[in-house]
Amino acid sequence: MSVRIVALVGSLRAGSHNRQLAEAAVKLAPEGAEVELFEGLAEIPFYNEDIDVEGSVPAAAARLREAGAGADAFLLFSPEYNGTIPAVLKNAIDWLSRPYGAGAFTGKPVAVVGTAYGQFGGVWAQDEARKAVGIAGGKVLEDVKLSVPGSVERFAQTHPVDDAEVAEKLTEVLVQVSAAGRTAATA
Repeated sequence: MSVRIVALVGSLRAGSHNRQLAEAAVKLAPEGAEVELFEGLAEIPFYNEDIDVEGSVPAAAARLREAGAGADAFLLFSPEYNGTIPAVLKNAIDWLSRPYGAGAFTGKPVAVVGTAYGQFGGVWAQDEARKAVGIAGGKVLEDVKLSVPGSVERFAQTHPVDDAEVAEKLTEVLVQVSAAGRTAATA
C-alpha cells in the first residue's frame, strides 16, 4: 500500500523557500509513500459558511477537500508572517475542517515544518498551524518538526534538496509521516 501525503504550502510566492522545501519532500519521499504538492490554494476563497453549501461549494475548495479526503496524512509547510501562520494556510485548514466533525483532517496524521528568514525558522507560525490543525481534527505529530532558520541566505544559491543537512532532516520527517499515515490507513 502506498501512503499518500498531501503537502500544503503556506506561501504563494513563486520563489518561496517553503515551496522549494515541499518540492524537496516530493523528491525525497520514501519508498511506499507519495507526496502530492497541492496546487491552487490562491484560488480558494476565504472560508465563509454562507458559501459552504452542499452542491455549491466553490470549485477550488471542492478540489482541496477532494485531495484531502484521499490523503493518508498531511505535511504542512509554513513560513512565518508577522509572527504567525499565513492566511492562505489558515484558510486551507478552515476549509478542510468542514463539515464539522467529518473534515478531511479528522483522525489523520499531520506534521508541520518550514523555513523562514528569522533565527528560529518560523517556529511560532508552525506552532500556530499545529494548534489550528489539531482543533480541526487532525492527529498532530507533535514530535515531528523541522524549522530551518535563515532561509534567505541559506537557500540563496542552494535548493533545499541539495542542502545535505536539510535533505537528511526532511527525509526523517517524511519517514515518520509516512509511517503514521500507513498506521492510520490500516486502523
